[in-house]
Amino acid sequence: MDTMRNCRLVFVISLAFLIAIGSIYSQTGPLPEAKPETVGFSAERLKRLDEAMQAMVDSRQLAGIVTMVARHGKLVRQKTFGLRDIAESKPMQQNTIFRIYSMTKPITGVAMMILYEEGKWRPNDPIAKYIPEFANLRVYSGVDVEGKLKLEAPAHSPTIGELMSHTAGFTYGVFGNTPVDKMYQESNPLQAGSLKEFIDRLAKLPLVYQPGEGWIYSVSVDVQGYLVEKLSGKSCPDFVRERIFVPLGMKDSGFFVPAEKLARLATIYTTDAKSPGLTALPRDPNVTKVPGLPSGGGGLYSTAEDYLRFAQMLLNGGELNGVRILSPSTVALMRVNHLPERLMTGKFGIGFYTMQPGLGFGYDFAVFENPAKFGSTAGQGTYLWDGAAGTWFWIDPANDLVFVGMIQRMPTAAGAPNMEDLSRTLIYQALVDPKK
Repeated sequence: MDTMRNCRLVFVISLAFLIAIGSIYSQTGPLPEAKPETVGFSAERLKRLDEAMQAMVDSRQLAGIVTMVARHGKLVRQKTFGLRDIAESKPMQQNTIFRIYSMTKPITGVAMMILYEEGKWRPNDPIAKYIPEFANLRVYSGVDVEGKLKLEAPAHSPTIGELMSHTAGFTYGVFGNTPVDKMYQESNPLQAGSLKEFIDRLAKLPLVYQPGEGWIYSVSVDVQGYLVEKLSGKSCPDFVRERIFVPLGMKDSGFFVPAEKLARLATIYTTDAKSPGLTALPRDPNVTKVPGLPSGGGGLYSTAEDYLRFAQMLLNGGELNGVRILSPSTVALMRVNHLPERLMTGKFGIGFYTMQPGLGFGYDFAVFENPAKFGSTAGQGTYLWDGAAGTWFWIDPANDLVFVGMIQRMPTAAGAPNMEDLSRTLIYQALVDPKK
């Protein structure tokens, strides 16, 4: 009898395990689909988006594209165009893996907000409270008559809130030409062998402006990646995988690409003035290895499908398919503008984003406070970001809409196609019944 009872118990436990695994698996992949007209879109007008994307491929400005748009939690349109690798004629696919660069930032920001909800930090906390190496940061204030740097004490210690809104005083060292930028280039903190070494190098460099008195795109989110490790007691990749990727079913996202998935990785291209068309960039030889310095600011690989799930979770107020990552109030804290008006004058910006009246910055997102002020038809409160190789997304709470676009083309001095503005214009002209 005991033997039969134990066998039944093992069977029940095994069945429950299989059901659980099946439930997790069923949550991966795209969202449930809906015909465009059922959620306010014109299928005929959506064709304009497809035609514009195909034209980018046909003109050889881009090798390939994936686009996905969802409304009311349902996938309205998913399309692929062109190739993920030109030389090998590999077609672009919906599960193609992309290097998403700075679209890593919102994911690191969500990791930070998970720890915020656990009471591990507050926005007004000095960064040095958790990273003592930053206790003696100095601020660049010009050069003297001999050309030597003048440094002064910060008016206040930079805070985590300023870190998450790029107003703490850090920089990248590649977008400016100040003496501090040159020091970043010489020290090259992002080429350190570990996040700890990154912090040690960064602690020796001055801030480029007084905390809170500027907006400069920076290594701030890589600092956040180190904070995730310090506050959680886990590596940044482990924390992000366990608390975000696995719960959301983001099965193809990570800081490296496993060898068995390498065939799905898209090639990154650039343009060369000496030769027409697109030039393939060499693949990172360490792409299949866990990086020594997992970049919270730009180190992730992902798919359009995975990122759509992440974005939909945020649009839902921190939940997807019964899995809650954040509370609605915490998501609201991330997506509200945290910049004062004095910084939203057009003086500061990066890429296609200029901090100006109507366009500010939250915690690791740009925020369209009033899109009409700068000529956009996106909904008020839309929040968004992009990546260096051209991936982009936006989340529009006013219209209950998410868009994800993926390409792999690095910008050059001549610029790059503004896929973001183009796709937004074509999406909103197709949303003909927004009340539906």
